Amino acid sequence: MTDYNTTPPICDYEGSTYRTDFWENRGRDYEDRVERVALDALLPFGGGRRLLEIGAGYGRLTNMYHAYEQVVVMDYSLSHVQQAAADHGHQQRYVYVAADVYNLPFRPGVFDGATMIRVIHHLREVPLAMTQVRNVLAPKGVFVLEHANKRNLKAILRYATGQQDWNPYTRAPHEFVELNIDFHPSYITDELQAADFAVVRRVPVSYLRLGALKRSVPTDALVALDRVLQQTALFYSPSIFTKNIAMGDTPDNTGVALSEPDALFVAPGTGNPLRREGDTMVDTITGTRWAVRDGIYDFKAPLE
Repeated sequence: MTDYNTTPPICDYEGSTYRTDFWENRGRDYEDRVERVALDALLPFGGGRRLLEIGAGYGRLTNMYHAYEQVVVMDYSLSHVQQAAADHGHQQRYVYVAADVYNLPFRPGVFDGATMIRVIHHLREVPLAMTQVRNVLAPKGVFVLEHANKRNLKAILRYATGQQDWNPYTRAPHEFVELNIDFHPSYITDELQAADFAVVRRVPVSYLRLGALKRSVPTDALVALDRVLQQTALFYSPSIFTKNIAMGDTPDNTGVALSEPDALFVAPGTGNPLRREGDTMVDTITGTRWAVRDGIYDFKAPLE
């Protein structure tokens, strides 16, 4: 059974105003648009059966996955998942889940796509998270991962001029404030490969993330230039997107019917089967229960 006291620390945005304080009308149209450019280039052209959006927040990027038949919108913050559900609606193609990436509550191989954008910089236990993601993907499933880049141009210049003491070239992650971590691109590649992913493409993103530039240059022009820079191998940008393919011989359970979302789930931590009882999901072996709140599967913590 999952021991929620020993789960690695998690950055919890529960009840926060992240949407209005960070994104909406906060001068980040450039960042939002160039991330969409990268996603559009890395997602499979023909889409797929079912995609897991890990750390979806309030659903900022959820509409990018229109080519998938079903999208599972997951975040650790229940309040953010509720916002996503209010925006995108309760229809068959969306399943809403509150859970953490260290204890994914899904059957092995039920997804042929997954994304994790602006999430891994909050994770200290990257190998565990990568293993969890790989487990829920079918063979050849596509995983698009974004990470904050430790070896960015600003950090290199600051290190060279003595304005910072940490070395941007070393592979070890750099936690600059609690649960906010920059990663060297080679470290991320190593961890993806260790979790049985093949890294097939990397894209540098958000090179022009400077307040002075965003105030003086039209956003359309910045996005157009970033689109060009994304085609280069200049991996010194603040953010890097990777496209990764799930390797190995693991179950393919993508055939779970879109109309039967309950069948996607197992008990987090144990993988035990679950059964639906009213507005709860019940572990058939231990009896542990999790709530289903207004159509949202809440695996953040079991019911007392």
